[in-house]
Amino acid sequence: MPSSANKLRVAIAGCHRMLDTLNRGHNWANGFARVPETTVVAVFDKGRETRDEFRGVWRNTWGEMPGYDDYDAMLAETRPDIVCVTTSQTMHADQIESAASAGVRGIACEKPFATSLEESDRIIAACESNGVAMAYLLDRRWMARQRKVCGIIAEGAIGEVEDVSGFGLPNLINHGCHWYDMALALAGDPEPVWTSGHVADVSGDPPDSRRRLDPPGRSTTQLDSGAFMHIMPGGSGLSFQVTGSEGGLLALDDFRSAYYWRNGERPTPIDLPADEEEWPAGRAAVEDLVSAVKSGGQTACGLDEARRATEIGFAVHESHNANGARAQLPAAERGLRVRSFPWGNE
Repeated sequence: MPSSANKLRVAIAGCHRMLDTLNRGHNWANGFARVPETTVVAVFDKGRETRDEFRGVWRNTWGEMPGYDDYDAMLAETRPDIVCVTTSQTMHADQIESAASAGVRGIACEKPFATSLEESDRIIAACESNGVAMAYLLDRRWMARQRKVCGIIAEGAIGEVEDVSGFGLPNLINHGCHWYDMALALAGDPEPVWTSGHVADVSGDPPDSRRRLDPPGRSTTQLDSGAFMHIMPGGSGLSFQVTGSEGGLLALDDFRSAYYWRNGERPTPIDLPADEEEWPAGRAAVEDLVSAVKSGGQTACGLDEARRATEIGFAVHESHNANGARAQLPAAERGLRVRSFPWGNE
């Protein structure tokens, strides 16, 4: 195990979903706690009670650590190697720019990435110009079931991917990034060329409806591989159908079951691996980021994946505003702002 002097120093910004030690989704502190190359040295949150509770919960793991309500002061005084940015998406661009300028070597960033494409551009530019590794925390990129299904397609089991259809989309930005990113992964991570889409009419929803902040919708995107991607509401959870030149594949209920077939043959169930722990993605994502920081490499879900998954959701709004016309990518409207849902530490 690395000595404390050799560990990567981590600061956590926004801790309200990490107030216990359970291994569960969004508890990135648990992920860092299970990677011996890291140690958490500071926490930022605007709520005094929240950050004090975090410090108490994790005292036995990392000892006494300072808590801050001033993010820039935390960076200056504790000089972390990695910042885990799990604040409101309204803060991401400013905080990542500050971290990159302060010499941070790695960023772990919660979804959604940003509230506009202009903010997304700022984040990417700050990381690229300062050589900062990014782990955009779309956790399915580090899950064994999803990785196996993507691997089967990449090995040619259904031929060349021609079409990916995703079902169950609840909104276009906050959760939509999971759908776009997973569909792109199934297609082999090509670049999107254009998007045509429709935003659901939420004018009849109550004034306090979350759907008004981030409506659902549907879209078609052409990829530079020649394949098409269709994302739509409806269905059971996050599900996909992939059509290939020599067969097809179906992944249901967030990849809890999956089948593939060759043309003219009956579907074959895919033997999906069982999770070795409750939430394996937490530790796997942190390990991946640590490796990228040390090697100068990329993570399984880095800046390119963040850019693509963010671009498509905003392009649907641009297309809708043009009566469904194709929005060429990169989208022209960089300033369109979708704040999405409150996060907890605005």
